Amino acid sequence: MATPEQSFTDDPMARAMALARNTTGTASPNPSVGAVIVKDGYLVGEGYTQPPGQAHAEIMALAQAGKEAHGADLYVTLEPCAHQGRTPPCVDAIIAAGIRRVHIAALDPNPRTDGSGVARLEQASVSVVLREGSPESFALIEAFAKHITTGIPFVVAKFAMSLDGKIATRSGDSKWISNIAARRHAHVLRAGVDAVMVGIGTALADDPQLTVRGITYAGPQPTRVIIDSTGRLPIDASMLALEGTTIVATSNIAPDKRTALETAGAVIIDTGPGIQVDLHHLLVALGEQQITSVLVEGGSHLLGSLFDLGLVDKVVSIIAPVIIGGIEAPGPVSGGGAQAMPDALRLTKVTYEQVDGDIIVTGYPPTRRT
Repeated sequence: MATPEQSFTDDPMARAMALARNTTGTASPNPSVGAVIVKDGYLVGEGYTQPPGQAHAEIMALAQAGKEAHGADLYVTLEPCAHQGRTPPCVDAIIAAGIRRVHIAALDPNPRTDGSGVARLEQASVSVVLREGSPESFALIEAFAKHITTGIPFVVAKFAMSLDGKIATRSGDSKWISNIAARRHAHVLRAGVDAVMVGIGTALADDPQLTVRGITYAGPQPTRVIIDSTGRLPIDASMLALEGTTIVATSNIAPDKRTALETAGAVIIDTGPGIQVDLHHLLVALGEQQITSVLVEGGSHLLGSLFDLGLVDKVVSIIAPVIIGGIEAPGPVSGGGAQAMPDALRLTKVTYEQVDGDIIVTGYPPTRRT
C-alpha cells in the first residue's frame, strides 16, 4: 500500500486495476475491486477488496486518506455499492468523506446496484465519470457478473496440448507437455478461481492434488470437484488428505461407496439418477454454495460435454512446440463436437502470451447457452 501524500504521476485507474488484482483468491464471492484517491496530484489513499465481511476497496482507501479525502478524486474499478450487504453501502461513506468526483471503470452488474450507486452519488452532487469499455475492468469481474446474474459459476476450460493437438502420448504419458513457466501460470489460474474440476479418469490416472503450488499465494485452496458418477475415487486419494474441500459429483453411486467417501472427507453432490453426472445441475448446486468460478482441467470427455452443453465461458489453452503424433494419442476435447466447420466454436476476444516458448491462448466462446 502507498504512503499517504505520495506524489502520483501514473494513471490512477491503472493503479486501481493493479490493486484489484491483489484480491486473487480472497475476495470471492465479492468482485475484485481496487480504489485510489488522488488530491492535488498526490496519492492520499488506496485499497482493494478484503475477504467477505470486511472492508471494500473504497472504505480502505477512504480510511487511509482520512481528512484528505475531502475535495479529492476517487478512482474505482467498479461502481460503488448502494445497498446494505455484509457491510454498509460504500456510496454513503464516499459522500460523507466529501469526495468531489468519482471515476468508475465499470457499472456493477449486481441487480441490487446496477446504476443505483451512480444515481446516489449524483443526487448528492458528487460528479461521476464513467470510463466503461476497458477489457481489463470486465475481466476483473467476469466471474462475479456471471454468478450474480445467473446463479451459475463462471466456467474456464483449461488444457495443455502439443502443437499437433495431443494431450498425451498413445501410452497415456502426459508429464510434461508444457514447460515449467507455463505450469506455473496454470497455478496462477487455480489461485484465481473458487474451484478446480476434473473427471474421474484424470483423478484415477494422475492422483492429482489440484492445489495452488509453486507461486506466492496466501489465499484458501480452491474447492476440488471430481466428476465421478459411480463413486470410483479411492478413499486414499491424495486430495482427500489435503487442506480444503473435495466434492465428488455423482449420479449413480452405491450407498456403501457414498458412505466410504464421506467418511474419508469427501462431500457428495448427487445430481440425480442417470448414467452421467448432470453438469448443469452440478453448476447450479456449486453456485448455491457461493462458488463463483470453476477451472476445468480435464479430461477430454468432461471438457467435450461442457462444450457440447454450452457451459464454457472462457478457454485457456497452453500450446507447447512439441509433436507427439500417433492416431491413438488423445486430444483435449471429445464429446459430440461440430458436424460442420460453420458449427465449430471460434473464440472471440482472443489474446496470446508467450511463456518460455509455450504459447498461452485465451479466448471466449461467442455465445453462451446457460
